[in-house]
Amino acid sequence: MSIKIRKKPAIIAAALSLAVLLSAAACDSDAKTASDNLSKAADQFEVQRKIVGVNGITGKYEFYVEGRCSIDPQDRKLVVTCRQGPNDYRKHYVGLSDNTFYVATQMDGIDVSVYHTRIILKPEGLIPEIDLQGGKQ
Repeated sequence: MSIKIRKKPAIIAAALSLAVLLSAAACDSDAKTASDNLSKAADQFEVQRKIVGVNGITGKYEFYVEGRCSIDPQDRKLVVTCRQGPNDYRKHYVGLSDNTFYVATQMDGIDVSVYHTRIILKPEGLIPEIDLQGGKQ
């Protein structure tokens, strides 16, 4: 019986959290919902992008990345993670300076909902992968 009692509050808390998320999403404009859903699709490597770094002084391209890529702009750098194949992922770090900027363009249109916020749950993410390394003694 104690197992059921402990699970019940967790289920109620999860249901309330989901309800709050869904009600908060209902307040957004169609453009905001579509933009959020496009970003989530890109983070799942579903969006073909072209990312170009440009020198603002010379106008020359400093870098160019194209593919199914997720971008993560950070302080003075851009982290680009791309899916090259079914089990092939590559991560690129690009330093940004005062005179360098980047443009990320979505190459193809994809169908995303403007009525429903996309929520991605990955149960396999709850179980961590553990790598054990032993040293020589």
